[in-house]
Amino acid sequence: MNLSQQDWKSRLERDTNSVVLDVRTPDECSDGIIPSAINIDIYKGQGFIHAVEELDKSKNYYVYCKAGSRSAQACQIMNEMGFEHTFNLEGGFMNWKGDVAFSIEE
Repeated sequence: MNLSQQDWKSRLERDTNSVVLDVRTPDECSDGIIPSAINIDIYKGQGFIHAVEELDKSKNYYVYCKAGSRSAQACQIMNEMGFEHTFNLEGGFMNWKGDVAFSIEE
């Protein structure tokens, strides 16, 4: 599901079963990340699929990339893999107005 920046942020703040997933490249992540995000680079292809398979399907995933298109693709892939609750950040990190961190959890 595509959500506006405000809807994504407000839903995330109220969600006690959330995981923030950054699908950008490590180089892009050096510009900062949304706090508590985990990074799985969608450009890793099959490596992305393997990493996503390890995630808990019962969680709600708030997914973002730089502009919103790769994260939309990631949500679609995850939905096909059985993830029921994926939320794409429209406009991506480049339009993010919330908090930014500069260390990443892997």
